[in-house]
Amino acid sequence: MTDSVSLNVIGTIDSPYKEKFAIPRQPGIVTAAQGQLRLTGSANNAELVRGLEQFSHIWLLFVFHGTQAQGWKPLVRPPRLGGNKKLGVLATRSTFRPNPIGMSVVKLDRIEQQSSQVILHISELDLLDGTPIVDIKPYVPYADIIENAHGGYAQEQPSSNIKVIFSSASLMTLANNSEHYPTLTKLIEQVLSQDPRPAYKEKKADKKVYGMTLYDFNINWQMTDISTVQVIAIERLQCKAI
Repeated sequence: MTDSVSLNVIGTIDSPYKEKFAIPRQPGIVTAAQGQLRLTGSANNAELVRGLEQFSHIWLLFVFHGTQAQGWKPLVRPPRLGGNKKLGVLATRSTFRPNPIGMSVVKLDRIEQQSSQVILHISELDLLDGTPIVDIKPYVPYADIIENAHGGYAQEQPSSNIKVIFSSASLMTLANNSEHYPTLTKLIEQVLSQDPRPAYKEKKADKKVYGMTLYDFNINWQMTDISTVQVIAIERLQCKAI
């Protein structure tokens, strides 16, 4: 027995979520989120995914690279409990873990090979752009769905009655970019309807203007009341020169 193991990164995620803020807390909630998994190194081989196209969903095991450097603590405050109660980190899905390993089930839309690059097109993801993938497993319904399972404090998906409205300027930006980003409007609506603010602000009035980055856009928004979000502005980010 050894007290450490090493893992090889087998792929990297291209995601609309360019920063940790506003990423949905679980996969499958934001169905409009689309991304790609590019296999890398010796794993970039079409033979590794032969037959995987038979499955509608896949499990991804990954590294929480966005929070890894911050380390971990034995107790955390789950957002599901409003951020007011501490639980053991292993009783939660916190990103701050003894080993920064996460798992996520995503929809597998198709597998493509561009020249020598193998690409898995996925959706319904909750992963930060650039996330390192260490394993892929097919989602097997009869084994992975457990009827009458008990989920503790997270038995059911949180309900959200938040309405998302757009300013005239943001609607114009969406219209001008609809050809290349046809799902952007729906993505913004689904992300904001989950109220991505810190958990302690849930169902509270808040006049602060927030920003989030989706794809190549900076999106500014504000709660106009406890049940309505207004998208104030959508700005295309400038591409950095290489």
